[in-house]
Amino acid sequence: MKTNVLAAIKMTVVLLVLLAVAYPALVWAIAKMSPSGGMGDTLERKGKKYYKNIGQSFTEDGYFWSRPSAVDYNAAGSAGSNKGPSNEDYLAEVKTRIDTFLIHNPDVPEAHIPVEMVTASGSGLDPDISPQGAAAQVSRVAKARGLDVEHVQALVKKHTQKPLWGLFGPEKINVLELNIALDKESKN
Repeated sequence: MKTNVLAAIKMTVVLLVLLAVAYPALVWAIAKMSPSGGMGDTLERKGKKYYKNIGQSFTEDGYFWSRPSAVDYNAAGSAGSNKGPSNEDYLAEVKTRIDTFLIHNPDVPEAHIPVEMVTASGSGLDPDISPQGAAAQVSRVAKARGLDVEHVQALVKKHTQKPLWGLFGPEKINVLELNIALDKESKN
């Protein structure tokens, strides 16, 4: 028994040093070598700093809207709604989002609304939408800003990020970057 207890204590100490000291130190060192120094990717617009990798709330017609958030884009409380697809409250919330989307985007048939535009992500902080999510909003944004639809479509295409190495993940568009580019184009 004494042999087993000593072996367990030794293993605990080794794993404690490895997993509670060495691994976090390695991750910290790698983060410090990143372009942002491990402090998060930020963008600045009109003297205000925004975190690029945290979803932002946009509700004006002249901006592309982000994916809905179950936590009102509060990064301190990242979470999903934890409501299943058969939950009546959740279905009512999604229906309200669909109705709101259709009011602001009347030229988009209900069947063509991308699901990400009416359902919250698992974290509630998703900063990206799909090209389809942006395409569904192009007409509204162009009209609100007095821009040609083709010009806004070209801006969306320019900000579409391809999958990592062409293999991992879907195409996506960072909503904050796209909206800042729109502001620069409109000189707002």
